[in-house]
Amino acid sequence: MLAVLRVITRRRPPSDLLSRSVLGREVGRDELRVLGLGWSALCGGDVPVRGVGSSARRCAKTRGNSKKSEMSEKKLTRHFVDHRRVKLVAGSGGKGACSFHSEPRKEWGGPDGGNGGDGGNVIIKADRLVKSLVQVVPVYKGENGQSGSSKNCYGRNGNPTYISVPLGTVVKEQGKTIVDLEKHGHEYVAVFGGAGGKGNRFFLSNENRAPMTATPGGAGEERDLQLELRTMAHAGLVGFPNAGKSSLLRTISNARPAVAAYPFTTLNPHVGIVTYRDHEQVAVADIPGIIRGAHLNRGLGISFLRHIERCRFLLFVLDLSAPEPWTQLQHLRFELDQYEPGLSRRPQAIVANKMDLPEAQEKLEVLKSQVTQRVIPVSALTGQNTEELILHLRELYDGYLQGECTKATRW
Repeated sequence: MLAVLRVITRRRPPSDLLSRSVLGREVGRDELRVLGLGWSALCGGDVPVRGVGSSARRCAKTRGNSKKSEMSEKKLTRHFVDHRRVKLVAGSGGKGACSFHSEPRKEWGGPDGGNGGDGGNVIIKADRLVKSLVQVVPVYKGENGQSGSSKNCYGRNGNPTYISVPLGTVVKEQGKTIVDLEKHGHEYVAVFGGAGGKGNRFFLSNENRAPMTATPGGAGEERDLQLELRTMAHAGLVGFPNAGKSSLLRTISNARPAVAAYPFTTLNPHVGIVTYRDHEQVAVADIPGIIRGAHLNRGLGISFLRHIERCRFLLFVLDLSAPEPWTQLQHLRFELDQYEPGLSRRPQAIVANKMDLPEAQEKLEVLKSQVTQRVIPVSALTGQNTEELILHLRELYDGYLQGECTKATRW
């Protein structure tokens, strides 16, 4: 290695010289190739040759800015799925073996066929790291159990197959709710694997000393299930499209839903966390796509109305740029009650958004005269009066906790 470095550090000699001196010895081109160095690399030339040449610099790619750009709302939709229909097939059991033990001086050792292993179950498991059902495939097949063998060897049981789903996933069969996976690590065995077959050793008895019977393994269960994701959040932002729900969620929480200077509809729910000084956290969900006739499956329909079912209190976001924003509240309550009676009567607050507009103050006074609930005027664009909204959100959350403690005390 020292010899090679000495050659490299020398001044470039004339081009017609065909050898280089390394430690007082002449080294030819063939030996240089053995060393892994090209002739032009030692001479300092730019001619690409074998070995470590200067052409590697030409082939290298220039690294640009590796900062990831934010995904658009259309791309985010491809990564969020809140309902799936899956077919689950558990593994079949392995068949039993039919064999007889035989060795020198013990030709009639009797039956030694082992049993087959059980088929693997298919288990649905709630995982807090999973946020969508996009990774759930249409068909799941459990692992089959291995067959038994001679020498009383049992077949290995099939490993269980796990389906990871987000928290709040509801498992249904033919429209009927089977289980609700609300906690992390909660498991539900959807289909059981088939039992392993029996080998002829199992059928050995005093009456039958040489059984020839071996049974096949049982088939695994099959079911068609529906998986529905309902957003796990304490508060839900309910409003018509372009009311400013996404902008408001960006202002009061750590969520970053897509927003733009032109009107468009959010296509998937977003959940943001509002953190307080005492380290208490309140989850707020942006419920998209509610329009008139949503309970009749118009527009996005009931695809996202089910996300409101888990919200303990509601924040009705009204657009003060509309001609009559107070009528939006009536229509929103109507759609919620048509989907589930009494849904609009949960603890709530009215958020009057877009207070930065010139005509907003006059409409705010009319709105207060039309309703009896508390109205919180805010501006998601400028952040005006968002502190009052955050404090009232904490009041609703504390009231919810007190109600839960009261229920627990009664039980």
